[in-house]
Order: sequence, then structure tokens, then C-alpha cells
Amino acid sequence: SGYIHPGDAIVILAGVVLGPAWGFLAGGIGSAMADLLGGYFVYVPITFVIKGLVSLCSALLYRKVGKNSKSRYTAVILGGVADIILVAGGYFIYGAGAFASVPANLVQGIGGLILSAVLYPILIAIPDVKQTALANS
Repeated sequence: SGYIHPGDAIVILAGVVLGPAWGFLAGGIGSAMADLLGGYFVYVPITFVIKGLVSLCSALLYRKVGKNSKSRYTAVILGGVADIILVAGGYFIYGAGAFASVPANLVQGIGGLILSAVLYPILIAIPDVKQTALANS
């Protein structure tokens, strides 16, 4: 069955702030641990890969698109779009409920996109977070 949570926003923002490598690890490990602790043992490996890739893509989009403050915000939104595609598509390909899992994964992805777009300006206003994000972009 699975569950819906706001963790996708953190996965997106981990890539944005930490960069591709650390973002991949933070997004992948954190999300895999959530599955492990939640009793969804069978999904731990694929969650690590999918959520790590979401963070990686978010970081790369932030680097490529984010040339100024407005385009960096756009890059965060594009990271949310990548999240929707990778999560819904990744779990579908993995066979996690097949078509039945797609609507919940789409809702989770849209929630992650919205929440990351809301949290990004708040986080980037923190000087140390901004400095880290810009250093990794």
C-alpha cells in the first residue's frame, strides 16, 4: 500500500543545498531509513535509488538552471517535477503496486513540489544555508 508524507520536499532541497553527491546520499539514505523504520522493508533498496536520484537531479537542475535568484527558484520547481516523474515512474517500473501506486505517488510528488517551493525561500534566507547551496551549485 505505501504512505504519503512530505519527505519529498526534503529530498529535493537536500540536492539543492548539499549538491549532487551529498544530496544523493542524504535523500537516498534518509528515505530508505524511513521505509526501514516504517516496516516497508521490500522498498528500502529501490527507495534509496529513486530518492537519491531525485536529489541528484534536483542538484543538477539547480546548477544548470539556477543562474540568479529567480532562476534558482525555477530550478527548485523543476526539481519537484523531476521528483514526480522519478517517483511515480520508478515505483511503477519496480512494480510497487503497478498502476495502483501511481496516483498516490503523484499526490506525494505534487506535495513535495509545493512544499519545497514554499520552504526554499525560507531556507535560502538563512546565511549558512545560502552559502552552502551557492557553493554546491
